[in-house]
Amino acid sequence: MRQEPTALSPSPVPPLPECPVEDLGEQIAELSAQIQAANYCLLVLIRQFDDRGGWNVGFASCAHWLNWRTGLALGASREKVRVAHALGELPLLSESMSRGELSYSKIRALTRVATPENEEELLTFARCGSAAHVERLVRAWRRVDRIADQEEEQRRHASRSVDAFFDDDGMLVIRGRLDAEAGAVVMRALEAASEALYQSTEEKVEIPVGQRRADALQLLAESALAHELDRGTSGDRYQVVVHVDAETLADADSSGISVLEDGQHVPAGTSQRLACDAGKVVVRHARDGTVLDVGRKTRTVSPAIRRALNTRDQICRFPGCQSKFCEAHHVKHWAQGGETRLDNLVLLCRRHHRAVHEEGFSMKLAEGEVSFYWPNGRPMPQAPSAPTLAGEPLELLLRLLEQQGIKIDAESGLPDWDGESFDLEWAVDALRLIN
Repeated sequence: MRQEPTALSPSPVPPLPECPVEDLGEQIAELSAQIQAANYCLLVLIRQFDDRGGWNVGFASCAHWLNWRTGLALGASREKVRVAHALGELPLLSESMSRGELSYSKIRALTRVATPENEEELLTFARCGSAAHVERLVRAWRRVDRIADQEEEQRRHASRSVDAFFDDDGMLVIRGRLDAEAGAVVMRALEAASEALYQSTEEKVEIPVGQRRADALQLLAESALAHELDRGTSGDRYQVVVHVDAETLADADSSGISVLEDGQHVPAGTSQRLACDAGKVVVRHARDGTVLDVGRKTRTVSPAIRRALNTRDQICRFPGCQSKFCEAHHVKHWAQGGETRLDNLVLLCRRHHRAVHEEGFSMKLAEGEVSFYWPNGRPMPQAPSAPTLAGEPLELLLRLLEQQGIKIDAESGLPDWDGESFDLEWAVDALRLIN
C-alpha cells in the first residue's frame, strides 16, 4: 500500500552543503546532463511500452495513458511518443542523448527533420550550437521544404483526373489520380463504408479487399444520392439496424436474438451499446413470428437532454481521454429500467463506450461524479498518485550508465559554440547540399 506524503513530511532529499558558486554551476551542468540521459532512458521505455501495447487497457493511445498515469499534458505526451519512435531510427542522435550530450529540447527539434541519411550532419550542428540555434535551423529547413513541397503539390494537383468506361463484360472500369488530401478522404470513406458492410472478421477474410472496396464504393454512391435527392423518404435505408429482443437488451449475458439487418449476429453487449443513444421501434410478434404491431420510432436521448449532457461533460469521461466526439451512455441501461435523465447519462467516446459495454469495464455515476472500474472490479483512479522516489535521484541511472561505460560530467552537455553570430542561410544551404 503506497503511503501518501503529508504537507508536514520532510523532503526526501537533504539540503546540499554550502559550496563556492563556481562549483554550484558545475553541479547544475552535471545534473542537467544526467537528466538528459534519464530522459533518453524514459523515451526508450515509452517506445517499448507503445510497441508492446501496454497502454491498450481501456486507453485510446499511449499518449492518453501517459496523460493519465504520469500527469503529462496530452500534447506533451504525444510529443514524447513521437520523439521516442523517431529516435528508434536514429542511432547517432540516440547515442548522443544517452551520454547527456544533447538535451531533449534539441532532440525534439531535430527529430522533426532528421533521417538516417542526414542525422550525422545534424548531430554535428547540434553539438556546435545552442537549443535556440537548432530550433531556428529546423524551422528554416521546414520552411524551405514547404516551398518545394508546394511547388511539387501544384504540379501533382494539375495532373488529377478520373476516367470511367464500360468494358466488354459490361463492368464499369474506374481509373483515377487524386491529390493526397482528396485521396485520404476517399480512402477513409471507403474504409468506413467497408466497415459498415463487413463487420465480421470472417467476411473480411473470405472477401478480397478489392471486392470489399467495390461494394463500399456502391454504398457511398447510394448514400450520397439519397442524401441530396431523397433525404426525407429513404434515409432509413442507410442506417444501421439491429434486431434485438427485450430479454437480450436487459441482460448482456443473455443468449437471445441480436442481429443486424442483414442477419449478422452481434453480441448482446454490442446491441446494448448501439441502443444507448439511438432511435428505437418496438415490434410485437405472435408465437409463430407474425408481426402483430409496429410502434412509432422514438429517440432515447432527446436533443434537450443531449445539450445539457454536452454542457456538463464536454468530453469523454473515461480517465485520461480528451475526445470531444462522444456518444451518450446510459449508466443503467433503459432496457433494464434506467431512465433517460441527466443523472443516468455520461458522455463516452466510441472507443470507451465499447470498453464499458463489451470489454468488461464498469462505472458508477453519483451527483455528476463518475467512478470507473477495471474488468477485475478494481477501482480506476481519475489520476493516479505520483510514485514515491526511493533513494537518491538518478542513483539507479548512474549505475546503469557506469555499467555501459558512460561517464557524465559537467562538460557532457557543453556545446562547441563560442558565441559567434549564427548564419542561418548558410547552415540551411550547407545541410541541404549534403542531402
